[in-house]
Amino acid sequence: MQKPDRFHHFESISELSRFMQMPEPRHPLVSVIPDHTDFYALRPREQTTYRFGFYTISCKQMEGQLKYGRGHYDFSSGSLLFTAPNQPIAAGPEVSVDKGWALFIHPDLLYGTPLAKRMQDYHFFHYEVNEALHVSEEEKGLLKDCLDKIDRECRQGTDKHTQRLLISNIELLLNYCDRFYDRQFYTRAKINADVVQRFEQLLKDYFAQDTLIDTGLPEVGYFAERLHLSSNYLADLLQKFTGKTTIEHIHLAMIDRAKDLLWGSDATVSEIAYRLGFEHPSHFARVFRAKTGHSPSNYRQLN
Repeated sequence: MQKPDRFHHFESISELSRFMQMPEPRHPLVSVIPDHTDFYALRPREQTTYRFGFYTISCKQMEGQLKYGRGHYDFSSGSLLFTAPNQPIAAGPEVSVDKGWALFIHPDLLYGTPLAKRMQDYHFFHYEVNEALHVSEEEKGLLKDCLDKIDRECRQGTDKHTQRLLISNIELLLNYCDRFYDRQFYTRAKINADVVQRFEQLLKDYFAQDTLIDTGLPEVGYFAERLHLSSNYLADLLQKFTGKTTIEHIHLAMIDRAKDLLWGSDATVSEIAYRLGFEHPSHFARVFRAKTGHSPSNYRQLN
C-alpha cells in the first residue's frame, strides 16, 4: 500500500515562517523572502503536500521535481509559480530550491480595496505548474524592483500610507506578470497553435458521438483534461489566439452539428436538441437563435 503524503496547512504567513524557522514577518499580511532558502521547507523526508491560506508568488530555480495537479514537473531552468489560497502543491524529499525569491500575500491585506475584486482577473493563480511563467533576465529585474519596494515598505513602521503603497506595488508586479504571460503565449505560437488544432479536433469528435443525450454538452474541464492543461490556461490561450472563449467554441461546434442535423435529417427540433445533449429543447432554441439569428425551425426552412 502506498504511504499517504504528509500534509501541512498554513493559514497565516506567521505559521509558515515558524515552520521554516525564519524570523517573524515584519508585516502580518505580506512577506517577502528574498533569495530564499528552501521554500518547500527543511527537505521533507517523504512526499509532502502544502496548502497556504494566502497567495504565493515564487521565482525559483530548483533541483528535483514538483507534483502539481496531474503531473510531475522539472523546473531546473527557473520559473515563476503562482498559487491561490488553499491550492495544494506537493514536494518530495529530492526537491530543493537553488535560488529565488517568494512573496506571500494574505487576502486580508486586500480586503476593501479595488485589487481584491481584480484578483480573479489574474488567471495565472489558477494555472498548473507546467504552465508556469518563464521570464527573461530583464523581466526578472522589473519584478525584483517591485519586490524590493514591497520589502522596504514591510520593513518600515506602519502608517496610514502603508496599505496603499503595498497594494500599489503588488498590483504593479501582478500587471507585469500579466504582460509577460501575454508575451509567453505568443512566443510559443507553434505549440499553442497545435493546442488549438487538437482542441478543435476534440470538439468535432465530441459532437460526432451519438451518446450526447446521455453525456450532455461538454464542460471546459473535459477538453482541458485531455489536453493536459488547466481550464483557466486553455480559456486564456483560446481567447488570445482565436478571440473566442471556450464556451463560444463549444456553442459554435454545437451549432455546426445542429445545422447538419436540421438539413440532413427528418428529426424534430426537440429530437435534435436531445441528441445534442440539451435537457430542454427551449434552451437549444435560445442558443441557436442567439448564434444564427434564426430559430431552428426557420433555419431548416431556409434550405
